[in-house]
Amino acid sequence: MITRLANFIQVVAGGLGGPGLALLAFADSSFISLPEVADILLVVQIVKDPGYWWYYGLLVTVGSVAGCFVLYELARRGGEAFLKKGFSQSAIDKSFRWFQRYGILAIILPSIMPPPVPLKIFLLLAGMSGMSRLRFLAAITAGRALRYIGEAYLAVRYGRDALTMVQANLGRVGVALTAILVVAGLVWLWRRRSAPTAVVD
Repeated sequence: MITRLANFIQVVAGGLGGPGLALLAFADSSFISLPEVADILLVVQIVKDPGYWWYYGLLVTVGSVAGCFVLYELARRGGEAFLKKGFSQSAIDKSFRWFQRYGILAIILPSIMPPPVPLKIFLLLAGMSGMSRLRFLAAITAGRALRYIGEAYLAVRYGRDALTMVQANLGRVGVALTAILVVAGLVWLWRRRSAPTAVVD
């Protein structure tokens, strides 16, 4: 049943242009796994219509963020049973330790990386742990934007070869981009704490 639904979504979404890409990204990020289908169709669409690369990249990002937020909200409202149904206890324990240790990075990094790096388990853990909606949305939006808008930019520059480049290097690029985000965040916090406070008479 799930396989048939996934195939149906791919067929329908493939003919809808930008909105179809958003639908695919939403489905893949929520209840149905469509590994790298959105990435592939994003590149194909941009090769056909390069002038709107930013538009397609943005739509895929928005669709994916919306799908991720659905899982996060389910977990906030009691997703422990859903988590245990979808993942083994060893995977849950390992991911929870990683989440406790790295916090927001456990959302950003998997949201940039391609399969088989897991993402959905961390979305559920974020909801169950009580991570604020604002913090979650900031993290998942940053990661998904870096991935999909970055792919869109590469597609408009390198055409179909961009997909091979992304598949070969996305892991390393994801780690590098995450490191940059962390450093930028630390610099911002340092400057904020170092800024002199105004004295009120």
